[in-house]
Amino acid sequence: MTARTTVTTRSLRALDWMNFFVANVQTGFGPFIASYLATHKWTQGEIGLALSVGTISAMVSQVPGGAAVDALKNKKGAAAWAIVAIILSALLLATSPTVLPVMAAEVFHGFASCMLVPAMAAISLALVGRQALGDRLGRNARWASIGSAVAAGLMGLCGEYFSARAVFWLTAALALPALVALAMMQDTGEIAPIVETKPQDAEEHGSLIDLLRDRRMLVFAGCVVLFHLSNAAMLNLAAGEVTAGMGDNVQLVIAACIIVPQAIVALMSPWVGRTSERWGRRPLLVLGFSALPVRALLFAGISSPYLLVPVQMFDGLSAAVFGVMLPLIAADVAGGKGHYNLCIGLFGLSAGIGATLSTTLAGFIADRFGNAISFFGLAGVGALAVLLVWFAMPETREKVTAEAETAGVPEAR
Repeated sequence: MTARTTVTTRSLRALDWMNFFVANVQTGFGPFIASYLATHKWTQGEIGLALSVGTISAMVSQVPGGAAVDALKNKKGAAAWAIVAIILSALLLATSPTVLPVMAAEVFHGFASCMLVPAMAAISLALVGRQALGDRLGRNARWASIGSAVAAGLMGLCGEYFSARAVFWLTAALALPALVALAMMQDTGEIAPIVETKPQDAEEHGSLIDLLRDRRMLVFAGCVVLFHLSNAAMLNLAAGEVTAGMGDNVQLVIAACIIVPQAIVALMSPWVGRTSERWGRRPLLVLGFSALPVRALLFAGISSPYLLVPVQMFDGLSAAVFGVMLPLIAADVAGGKGHYNLCIGLFGLSAGIGATLSTTLAGFIADRFGNAISFFGLAGVGALAVLLVWFAMPETREKVTAEAETAGVPEAR
C-alpha cells in the first residue's frame, strides 16, 4: 500500500465519521426545538415564528452559501467555520431560550448549514474525483442516516431523563468529534486529482450565466421543486389525522416513522451511488420519484396509525435516491465549470421553495376539502415530477464517462 493510498484511506474514514457526527448535530435542530421552547412557555405562534426565521434564513442562504464555498480554496476551513457556527447556535439555545438568542441561533444555523452541505460535497469530490463520486455520496448518505437515527435516540433519552435543555448541550458536544474527524482529513487543497481527464476533454470554467442557462440544471431544479412540493407535507398530514386518538403510543409511532426511512436510506444509498455510475442518473431518478405518488395514495387510503410505518418505507426509497442524486447531478452539470457548490445551493433553494409551498397548500386544501383530497393533490404533483424526469430530464452521466472505467480510489471499509 503506497503512502498516497494510506492517506486517502484515512481521509475517507474520517469523512465517514464526519458525516455521522454532522448528522448527529443537525438532528438536534429538528423537532426538539419546538418541544424545548414549549417548556419555556413559548406560545405556538412564537415557536412558529422562530422556526420560520430558521427556514427563511436557510432559503436565503442557499445560493450565497454555495457561492462562498466555491470562492474559498480551503473547503475544510469552510466546513470548520460552519460547524463552529452550529456549535454557537446550540449554545445560544441551551443558555438563553429567550427571543433574541433563539432568533440569532436560527439565523446562524440556517447559514451555517447552507455552507456545511456544499463544503462536505466539495471535500468528497476532491478526495475521490468525479468518476467515484456516486459511490462516495452513497456512503456519505449511509453514515448520515445512521448518525441521524442514533442521535434521535440519544437526544430523546437525554430529554426524557435529564431536561429539554440538555439536548442542546449534547448537540454542541457532538459537534466536537466532527471537528476532530475534519482535522484528520488530508487538506483538500493539496489533493491532486486521482482520475485525470484528457486535456481535450477538460471542461473550461463557465460563467454563472452559462450555468443558469444549462437545460440540465433548469429541468432538475424544476424536478426538485416538484419533489418537495409533493413530499414535504405528507407525513405531517398523515400523522396529524390518524394518530389523533392514539394516546401514549403516538410518540413511538412517530419515532418509527422517522427511523424506518433512515434505515432504508442507510441500506440503499451505497447501491444508489454505485448503480448510478452503471445505469446513469435518469433510471434511478424515475425509481425514486415514482415512490412519491404511491406513498401519497397509500396515505389517502389508510386509517390505522400502525400502517404509517410500512408506508414510510417508500419515503426511505425516494430519500435514498434524492440524497445521492442532488450533489451528483450538480457535479455532472457544474463540477467542471467552477460552480459546483453554487449549483448545490440553487438546488437547495428549489427544495426550500417546494417544501414551503407544500406545507402551506396541503394544509389549505385539507382544511377546505379534507385530507383525502389533499393527498390526491400531492400524488398528482408527484406524478407530474415523474413525468418531468421521464420526458424532459436529460441524462447527465455522459460528461464523466470518458474517464477510465477501471479508475478509482481506495475506499474506506
